[in-house]
Amino acid sequence: MFKSILFVGLGGGVGSIARYVLSYALNKVFDPFPFATFVINVLGCFLIGILYGMAFKNTWLEGNGGLLLASGFCGGFTTFSTFALENIKLFDKQLSITAILYIAASIVVGLLLCRLGYLIAK
Repeated sequence: MFKSILFVGLGGGVGSIARYVLSYALNKVFDPFPFATFVINVLGCFLIGILYGMAFKNTWLEGNGGLLLASGFCGGFTTFSTFALENIKLFDKQLSITAILYIAASIVVGLLLCRLGYLIAK
């Protein structure tokens, strides 16, 4: 268990640094549009999709490699990639209604709670 935590932590740290560096660079160019967040989210989705696809061919991704790259790096880079992968898995299991409800609830509840948190803290 401790080894797994180290792999996730190492990958997450590198992913967080990568997100910060890319965000810093892109925000200087594309301010005020949140282009950096968009790029990071879609890039993270693409990367976690590649890892998910590779996991079927490469057993090392099922263990520590997956913890380092998918849970760690992609999780630190963007949790949106995990959200996207979870929905892909739901669609793959023919649970389309569950996926659509999860997507809608995540967006609506997330926005509402973000607004509520802002208003409470203001």
